[in-house]
Amino acid sequence: MSVDKINIFNRTKKDLEDFLKNESIKLFRKNQIWNWLYVQGVKSFFEMNNLSLTLKEQLEKKFKISFLTVNKAFTSKDGTKKWLFKLNDGKEIETVFIPDGKRGTICISSQVGCSLSCSFCHTGTMKLERNLELEEIIGQVITVKNFLKDWKKKTEEKIVTNIVFMGMGEPLLNYRNVIEAIKVLTDEKGLAISKRKITLSTSGIVNKIKDFQRDTDINLAVSLHAANDKVRNELVPINKKWPIATLLEELKIYNKLERKKRITFEYIMLDGINDSLKDAKQLIKLVGPLKSKINLIPFNPWPNSSYDVSSNEKIEKFRNFILEKGKIIATIRNPRGNDILAACGQLKSFKKKNTIKEGL
Repeated sequence: MSVDKINIFNRTKKDLEDFLKNESIKLFRKNQIWNWLYVQGVKSFFEMNNLSLTLKEQLEKKFKISFLTVNKAFTSKDGTKKWLFKLNDGKEIETVFIPDGKRGTICISSQVGCSLSCSFCHTGTMKLERNLELEEIIGQVITVKNFLKDWKKKTEEKIVTNIVFMGMGEPLLNYRNVIEAIKVLTDEKGLAISKRKITLSTSGIVNKIKDFQRDTDINLAVSLHAANDKVRNELVPINKKWPIATLLEELKIYNKLERKKRITFEYIMLDGINDSLKDAKQLIKLVGPLKSKINLIPFNPWPNSSYDVSSNEKIEKFRNFILEKGKIIATIRNPRGNDILAACGQLKSFKKKNTIKEGL
């Protein structure tokens, strides 16, 4: 009876080390294999030409090098690319690549669907189907790099420079696999993505923030989106479990431990909902005591959404008020890829026929 091989992208560096020990193979081979996988981007163990044939055969017997399957692919008029990946069990996720000069950002998903049901988010209209495995999180990055031919380049030549955990799902609710993925992404012997260039966005899973601070030092973004509990309860229902005051108390502790890092507060601009100067005043009062910055996100419409985006004039006034009155860094996110439903809040796997034009 044949035994299913393990996708090597579902194994940590420690797992690889344990395999080598069990096979009585010298441990220096670990970094060689890691380099082939995450620097050279090989598609077969037999391409690893500084390994013995015996070791290649041992790896081939135990593992496979398997990438994600593309179900659909899209390119925006602004150059943003989106892939709909089909997973081994038939479920689907979306991943986005955003080129911006010398910076190239992959927005990766952490779950199939989402349990948080944020009312402004397209993903929130899906039910949570399951967490992504390590191989499926890392697989998004590896597969995108394959498409972009982004291997064997010097640091300054790399196309993929930044990673954001801002795709489908709540990363802190798939905690173990996300943390292990971050370790792979930042490993200096492999993908070597700077921790300063990786950001995790959470809706405010308060009981995981201490763990996050302990286990990694990448950037933290918090999807706040409202300055009072009444509005946030509607927009981000997890607020009913962990209201704003509870969330901010935890973030104050985080801020004290991570003095050099600013927390980014993400704030979606919804016409007539949270975009008044009164809201701006409340926001200043809330986040003023923290070392933070505010990223204002114009709402990106999606089919049957019930919200409208604030006008450019309102968003500018809101931002200027925060800058002038609150002395808080405030930026406005430039929507990217909204013509292919690839912008913030628009991701959702396609179970029905869609009308977006395919193609890369």
